[in-house]
Amino acid sequence: MTILNQLLEALSTDERLVIGGKLAKNKIVELALKLDPALLKILLANDQLKSHFFTDIEGMLVFDKVAFQRFVNNKSFLPDSFTQFKNKIGLSVDSHYLADSNDVVLSWPYKDCVLEGGQTEDEQKRSEIFWNETLAPEQLDTLLAPKVLTGFTKFDKDGFNNEFELKNDENLVIKGNNLLALKSIESKYLNSIEMIYLDPPYNTQSDSFGYNDTFNHSSWLTFMKPRLEVAKRLLTETGSLWVSIDDNEAHYLKVLLDEVFGRSCFVASNVWQKRYSRENREAIGDVHEYIFVYSKNPLLFKEKRNLVPINEKQAKVYRNPNNDPKGRWRPIPMTAQAGHATPEQFYEVTSPSGKVFTPPDGRCWGIAKATYERLNAEGRIYFGKNGDAQPNTIRYLSEVEGVTPWTWWPSEEVGHTDEAKKEMHSLFGKLDTFESPKPERLLERIIHIATSQDDIILDFFAGSGTTAAVALKLKRKFITIEQMDYIDKFTIKRLRSVIDGEQGGISREVNWQGGGSFVYCELAELASKYSDRIEQAENSNELIALWNDLKESSNLSYKIDPKEFDKNIQSFNELSYEDQQRFLIEAIDKNQLYVNYSEIDDETNGISDQDKKFNYNFYGA
Repeated sequence: MTILNQLLEALSTDERLVIGGKLAKNKIVELALKLDPALLKILLANDQLKSHFFTDIEGMLVFDKVAFQRFVNNKSFLPDSFTQFKNKIGLSVDSHYLADSNDVVLSWPYKDCVLEGGQTEDEQKRSEIFWNETLAPEQLDTLLAPKVLTGFTKFDKDGFNNEFELKNDENLVIKGNNLLALKSIESKYLNSIEMIYLDPPYNTQSDSFGYNDTFNHSSWLTFMKPRLEVAKRLLTETGSLWVSIDDNEAHYLKVLLDEVFGRSCFVASNVWQKRYSRENREAIGDVHEYIFVYSKNPLLFKEKRNLVPINEKQAKVYRNPNNDPKGRWRPIPMTAQAGHATPEQFYEVTSPSGKVFTPPDGRCWGIAKATYERLNAEGRIYFGKNGDAQPNTIRYLSEVEGVTPWTWWPSEEVGHTDEAKKEMHSLFGKLDTFESPKPERLLERIIHIATSQDDIILDFFAGSGTTAAVALKLKRKFITIEQMDYIDKFTIKRLRSVIDGEQGGISREVNWQGGGSFVYCELAELASKYSDRIEQAENSNELIALWNDLKESSNLSYKIDPKEFDKNIQSFNELSYEDQQRFLIEAIDKNQLYVNYSEIDDETNGISDQDKKFNYNFYGA
């Protein structure tokens, strides 16, 4: 008899594990994780099961619950089934529920907290529903395993095409939960991303991060932490992370970034002037946001980073009083500190008027004598209007490659929120979907500083697609991730407009004429389909209908016994509509939100041969 048949026969002797005449897979897993004595006795009574699931350590048998769980969870063992009804709804402020069973707490919202504004197609507002789920350590590997990608479509100047060769350097737009999408691309792009820009939810009263007030702040940090951890692993050694944030969470985010990256990896805290007019609603007007910058190796980042173009305000010191044909110039003092000077930096300089100069005490000339003589012959030494002042070298404006970036970013240099909203209106018409959009000039500044042509840029809070649009115009590669359904209405529509040569934003400044391409794909859904339906339900009757569908599917959490639920349906009906939604969200099996790549060949998942081919190319298998 095979070990599979022996296990089935042994477990069938425990009436707790039999529901409706069938073994309940998830009840078996639940008892195994709790090291249930009766279950262990059943396994120990069979010599083959004992040798397979127990390890002998100096005469003591240790149960390998991880190996047992994996064996039981294999689809060849049993079809998915259910366990007891769980009567706890929502979160406990005192953490009693979160601390259940010494489990790892993984807390993250389904909607990724992108600033959607709660809009549906008919512009009706609705409340966002989020989940916090307590998951055992053994479940995390399954949840965060790479997912199957589906719906591959390539967009270019000729339109879109579903039959193409997937190359390694494609620009990517991925629809799906950004944590799971990040984990899916992690192995492929490990240490390969040159720059990551994030514009996460700011956790304000008006954005979509809507946890219970007493849990809101810690939930936001829990939401951000695992995403930042993956982001760090994706960066190259010279790469950098840029995060936009306002005062609501800025200082907490700084501490979290210090924890994830290390304080030595901090580069700068840039202040962006998001408004050019005074804000009169507050005691002190709010006119700025922050952009935190971190790098895995700040010294290497400094060597790679680009200077920023000199602006007209900075260029005012360059003049041309003598009508020099080479254009505007400025005098640069020729002396320097003498600490590490060579003998060639100490010499006499004679001005056109015959006046002799030597370096002051403690100083030297900043250039060697031979260099001075060459520059003087070229007319690059300036002795003042009368030709008898201390010498200066001449620097022409045309020779200035740029200046070191500063942490103060005024709106006249990099744009402001109103400018960004006008960009949105020109692309999509008037809308309020994005409360604090970023102007293309702001992203141009960031991308210019941090990257070079063909470097890969990642943004996993895609929103309207500003980062990807600017990356395309600046001839960088990009990967951007978004879960909201507006990805078609905004993100993809915008990128297609860029390919067609739209002239908004920075297009004229960089002489953008169109071109380029990107590949769209999405995480293959399973249980996440139920989450969408629950969040979009309009009344309790729709939720009951959804429950009836969910309980018959394999997407119900093993913690839920549908018979117990139906027996207590009156208690469910007495809950508020929002609590009914929260309960059903919690009842979904979070390990089956999307199809794991390891299960791509499982016919029940319905993955097409074409999508399988694209996945094999993408994952390199």
